[in-house]
Amino acid sequence: MEEITYEWIRSHRKTSVIQVREDGRVIVRTPYFVSRGEVERSIEERMDWIRKNQEKLKEASRQKTVITEEMRKDGVKKALKLIPERVEYFAGLMGVSYGRITIREQKTRWGSCSCKGNLNFNWKLMLMPPEILDYVVVHELAHRKEMNHSRDFWKIVEQVLPDYQERRKRLRELA
Repeated sequence: MEEITYEWIRSHRKTSVIQVREDGRVIVRTPYFVSRGEVERSIEERMDWIRKNQEKLKEASRQKTVITEEMRKDGVKKALKLIPERVEYFAGLMGVSYGRITIREQKTRWGSCSCKGNLNFNWKLMLMPPEILDYVVVHELAHRKEMNHSRDFWKIVEQVLPDYQERRKRLRELA
């Protein structure tokens, strides 16, 4: 078996998962009852998938755009104008209200919605195609009706964006 280094995390979960992190590290998460032998077999069975994803992530990091301070300032300025316009448009369409809109720079989130209805958006959405921005706006506004990711939540998103699954997939590819 080809050697691979991995971090094994056991917890009170029901299923096992193998993750390849952005830096290429392999994380294996399992329930407590899974043995080391089972983990080793899973890694061996998924070796091609692991290597392929490590290579894909390595290539993506080589192609990552370096964001200058000027790009950041321009992006925030654009976001402060465009995002509230899109929120207002879709909120009217969806019949929801919202609180404050904040533009931030998060490492892992594109948007969030607090239980008070305040919305946060990542200015880096300005680097994405407009249909991705609209998906994130609709996603966050849908939380004004459903504060979870249940089937009902996704139905709300789908009513506004029937192609939301394609947009969601594209966001993951571009992120």
